[in-house]
Amino acid sequence: MSPRGYVGVVGPGEASPELEAVAEEVGRLLAAHDLVVVCGGLGGVMGAAVRGCHGAGGTSLGLLPGADRRDAHPLLTLSVPTGLGEMRNALLVRSCDAVIGVGMSWGTLSEVALAVRTGVPVVLVGTGTGDEAPDVADVAAVVPPQPGVVPPVLVGGPQAAVERVLTMARPTRRQALGTGH
Repeated sequence: MSPRGYVGVVGPGEASPELEAVAEEVGRLLAAHDLVVVCGGLGGVMGAAVRGCHGAGGTSLGLLPGADRRDAHPLLTLSVPTGLGEMRNALLVRSCDAVIGVGMSWGTLSEVALAVRTGVPVVLVGTGTGDEAPDVADVAAVVPPQPGVVPPVLVGGPQAAVERVLTMARPTRRQALGTGH
């Protein structure tokens, strides 16, 4: 069976072991649902999601910031050396049916913002480690609601994140994820 949809897993390139454990479980669960894990292709949260995906026999795609494929995480199924630096964040978001954020960094924040602005559903995982994304209410207090813009959803863990991704994608994206017609 070919993978049904592409889900970005975004988060800090340098992450605590606890945060990496959450990302690894997200990657494993996505692979169990036959979804492609899309990430920045390096270490930290990205590498942990790839480990989880690989361990479950899934497919992963890394969009690398640099121009050298040798920089890719060794367990990636596919790697694309973009040579675009942080600008590759836009490619990552636009190639996904949904995005799951595990932890927060400036790069992660840019990916979340790009996803929200372009209509790609975003789920932020509360990890309980102190590394998690800011509460959605805090973000909403700073960014006023805009018509047609769906803010990120905060959930309590990896299982809830994957379940939410499967239900919140737009109709055309739900079809890609195998959850709608």
